[in-house]
Amino acid sequence: MQELYDLIIAPALHSLSHWEFISTIFAILSVIYARKENILVFPTGLIGVGIAVYICTVFKLYADAGINAYYFVMSIYGWIYWSRKDEGEKVPVTWNTRKEHLLSIGMAVFSFAVMSFVLKNYTDSPTPIWDALSTSFAIVAMWLMARKKMEHWMYWIVTNIISIPLYAYKGLYFYSIQYVVFLVLAIAGLILWREKYGAKKIA
Repeated sequence: MQELYDLIIAPALHSLSHWEFISTIFAILSVIYARKENILVFPTGLIGVGIAVYICTVFKLYADAGINAYYFVMSIYGWIYWSRKDEGEKVPVTWNTRKEHLLSIGMAVFSFAVMSFVLKNYTDSPTPIWDALSTSFAIVAMWLMARKKMEHWMYWIVTNIISIPLYAYKGLYFYSIQYVVFLVLAIAGLILWREKYGAKKIA
């Protein structure tokens, strides 16, 4: 068994670090494009999260694999949504209405309840509560980003703060560093979008 591990399994796991690096680069590019309100946020994101689904599955990080699969689907939706034109104008950035704000909070709470229950009872996830917490905020963040909502940056900021130590604990250091970069970019993105579009009151 040791020979099998040394000859096949260990090199395979080592090779994943290269894919982790590639995934990280494309994910960072995606956030940079999001900050610039550039539609390339979605094709770069698709590459990054596609690789991440595979890596997280290999490491039995089921919540992470699931959320990246969700990112993949929402990136396709967002790409289509951002490509729409209204009388020749691109889809505008907007703030949540009160109803949308409550819906976002409800989505986060519901996602956390479901994910924590599933991870604790049906998987061998080593960090079910923290996985569920980061995942629930990320689900809402991605939905709001696809809809071009200002608040998506705020949800990403919380997601990143949770994810930095979580990924370091799991030994995925490229991803931990990635979330440090994401945190900085999310804060910068929120500042830039607020300066560009103004701080509208919730309707």
